[in-house]
Amino acid sequence: MTLTIPFDNSYARLPAHLYSRQAPVPVTAPVLLAFNDALAHELGIETDRDADELAAIFAGNRLPEGAAPLAQAYAGHQFGGFNPQLGDGRAILLGEVVDRAGNRRDIQIKGAGRTPYSRMGDGRAWLGPVLREYLLSEAMHAMGIPTTRALAAVATGEDVYRDTALPGATLARVAASHIRVGTFQYFAARQDIAALRALYDHTRARHFPDAGSPGEMLDQVIAAQADLVAAWMSVGFIHGVMNTDNTALSGETIDYGPAAFMDTYHPVTVYSSIDRHGRYSYDNQARVIVWNVAQLAGALVPLMPDQDAAIAAFTEMVNAMPDRVEAARLRRFAAKIGIAEMRDGDAALIDELLALMVAGSADFTNTFRDLAHGDARAHFPDPAGYDRWHARWQARIATERDAKMRMLAANPALIPRNHRVEAMIAAAVAGDMDPFHRLLSALSAPFDDPAPENRDLAAPPQPQEVVRETFCGT
Repeated sequence: MTLTIPFDNSYARLPAHLYSRQAPVPVTAPVLLAFNDALAHELGIETDRDADELAAIFAGNRLPEGAAPLAQAYAGHQFGGFNPQLGDGRAILLGEVVDRAGNRRDIQIKGAGRTPYSRMGDGRAWLGPVLREYLLSEAMHAMGIPTTRALAAVATGEDVYRDTALPGATLARVAASHIRVGTFQYFAARQDIAALRALYDHTRARHFPDAGSPGEMLDQVIAAQADLVAAWMSVGFIHGVMNTDNTALSGETIDYGPAAFMDTYHPVTVYSSIDRHGRYSYDNQARVIVWNVAQLAGALVPLMPDQDAAIAAFTEMVNAMPDRVEAARLRRFAAKIGIAEMRDGDAALIDELLALMVAGSADFTNTFRDLAHGDARAHFPDPAGYDRWHARWQARIATERDAKMRMLAANPALIPRNHRVEAMIAAAVAGDMDPFHRLLSALSAPFDDPAPENRDLAAPPQPQEVVRETFCGT
């Protein structure tokens, strides 16, 4: 074997009922589609890049030395309804590494076959969602937003069945951990205080070593989640399934199911085909994250010696969270219009521009990018209101140093446009991976003005190209 992964598997040393020991289920004919060499180097993985070996390992056909494969148990609120047992129904944690920077990282295979948590599912993934998550997670990383990463994509040589037969695939995903709000909910719902304590001790040591109590950890989770959702909103990202089992304690973006980036700006935009009532719309993400953190707070209460006092303290922290999310959002959007430090009136300036964008059906990404380059007037079919706003904005940033540089660093030129992602998936299903690699390469530098051959990737969709729904893939 020529591939070496320096495993150090701490989660596998926790009490056995936090997970199920489970090896991936082998597939018929694995073929490597993509491999992230730079990420592999970060992780300390040594490989001579034998494509067959990489395919066998990251499809689950061959276990590398030191792996401790397992499926994690967790629960979760899905669209507001509590499911006491979810868990990794199609994912296997191969193990953990301590990377070259000293950070502990999980390596997981999605689409690895049935587990004890699969319920009626087949435990597999099809090619479209695998490539979508690979592309979107790497684009998000390039934008500097905390996220899981994509290490490898492998075609399995087998069909999976959703509404029709589709080509199967696996994704090797890397995360700071896969510990979720729902992981804590699982043991709190069972009143398993010993397991809850073990999970808390592990999570605190791994992610929040400065936290001296569950309350201090909760405060740090609130800060991380507020910053994360504000970052999403600043680039027009809509997660689509912000269930508590998709809220990672690490503060990373996790589970790119029906995720999408907005084209035309509107605060109630929804793409997810399963979000029928807009629970996880663009604007509602700021409110849902508070609700999700409130569920974590409830799960932490049993760890406190004075539970009544804990409920009072945690309630106060959760009630203060909307202001923290809004402050984080305003900081992000201030940078998008060139402002370093907020002053009175700046919030109104930001929100007035957004209201004008709604009225003018303006493209979210290109409006802000063109503003950074000097003027976004062309995005407003009736520009009188914009002209008045622009004059006030110019007066406001006249004293801001490096405003343009700040704006160019806050406003990506390229995002994974939904119509481009869907076209890429269609091409890959037909056997052509070139559009995937083209998008992946261009999105690796999202804040650079695109090269001439990639300028088409910045264009909004034509009416016939508009994608109105995205799908989870399970």
